[in-house]
Amino acid sequence: MSTVATTRAVADTPVTPRRRTALDWRIRFGVLSLIWGFSFLFIKVGTQAYAPFQVTLGRLVFGTAVLAAAMAVKRDRLPRGARTWGHLAVAAFLLNALPFSLFAYSELTIPSTLAGICNATSPLWGMALSLVALSEDRPTRRRVAGLGIGFLGVLTVLGAWQGFHGLDVTGTAMALLASLSYPVGWIYVRRTLAGTGHSHLSLTGAQLFLATVQLAVVTPLFTTLPSRFPLLPLLAVAALGALGTGLAVLLQYGLVAEVGPTTAQMVTYFIPVIATAAGVAILGESLTWSTPVGAVIVLAGAALTQARTRPGGRTGHEERDRDRDRDRDRDRD
Repeated sequence: MSTVATTRAVADTPVTPRRRTALDWRIRFGVLSLIWGFSFLFIKVGTQAYAPFQVTLGRLVFGTAVLAAAMAVKRDRLPRGARTWGHLAVAAFLLNALPFSLFAYSELTIPSTLAGICNATSPLWGMALSLVALSEDRPTRRRVAGLGIGFLGVLTVLGAWQGFHGLDVTGTAMALLASLSYPVGWIYVRRTLAGTGHSHLSLTGAQLFLATVQLAVVTPLFTTLPSRFPLLPLLAVAALGALGTGLAVLLQYGLVAEVGPTTAQMVTYFIPVIATAAGVAILGESLTWSTPVGAVIVLAGAALTQARTRPGGRTGHEERDRDRDRDRDRDRD
């Protein structure tokens, strides 16, 4: 799940205040940034030996295993009700099966650095869609300006003034479509699963399980069983699932509960930086000036789209964080 989709989904439904853990939140924030930033490198390494659907299936299997273990430790149960499971199946497709597969296929032809930057467009897509689909999200000059600036950054990354020369259009389109799929899924979840009374861990565990089932059905239809299993790509897939899909979700939930959604969501702006650094330093991917410059413009636009001014000069996120902090302090007293 994208960071924005995850953070907003957690922020928009009740989260039980939790005590501060022994590990400082800043350290967990840094670990989460590294995990999600390196996920695009893991995808690239995994697809060097396995088909994209196989990489996605492995990712979901390992991710589901981590959440299943967490649910067992916390004695949390899977949600009940056919209606809930039906909505979760759609959410699993939009938030996991589809975007994970699209990113895996895109990295067959585009660098992991570009895939990481495309992922950063999710807040832009989310803002554009929420203005249409969610009545409570009203357009403001700042947010519309952020949307325009963000997509100007996308054009800069893609080198539009050069006629997209040397760009693999199909792979880039897949990565952008994957980024679009996240806010579509978030809006669907917000409309259908908010207020169900189930814990976030329970819903996410069920969602990943359903996505795993979906890929388990699709993968044999389009791929053949590998004749050998190279260790490094296999470890990359395992890390992608266990860390990037399983542990990362748990870390994100903990950060939102402890420091609020605004601070937790800031991880979004570190991901393309880490993805780019990892791709260049470890995979030897080339980097032109337009990529980092465009990425900065994208992130600036994305930051503007997340600001929702309320009366008194506070943003919606700031008010939500204030209320969450007040509830947490009252719980401690």
